[in-house]
Amino acid sequence: MSLSRALPVHRTAVDPAGAHYASAFTAPVAGLPPLPPDAWARIVFEEAPVALQRCLYTAWRGGLGLRLGPRSARRHVLGWPITATGPDSITLEAHSPLLTARNVLCVGASFVTWSTFVHATGRTGRGVWAVAAPLHHQAVPLLLKRATRKAATRT
Repeated sequence: MSLSRALPVHRTAVDPAGAHYASAFTAPVAGLPPLPPDAWARIVFEEAPVALQRCLYTAWRGGLGLRLGPRSARRHVLGWPITATGPDSITLEAHSPLLTARNVLCVGASFVTWSTFVHATGRTGRGVWAVAAPLHHQAVPLLLKRATRKAATRT
């Protein structure tokens, strides 16, 4: 696989499962070394450029008010607590007075899907997420594209 070729990331339909907001993005990974879900989550967030990591962390804590843990703790991914793991998925979930956000990364033989579910608390929570959602729609595909390029270098 050519490392210079950016793999396409597509928005995918997702069942909101009662969330006020739900989105999913899928990246093809056929031909890439197989990686477990936690490795993908770490590549997506923790192997992003340091400046981008700082921006994300600041936006999550300052903008959304999410209660995040230590960025380098093993039971966290860039501060996001790991709340569930399985052979094909990992769930990261964080809470704030404004909302609860859950990111679910699912790995298949030929794809990786990043789904986000947000439960807003009141009008303020919905308003804050309305501002954040367009940034989320830009950030997740960018992060997934970067992660697939990084994964291509793994052996």
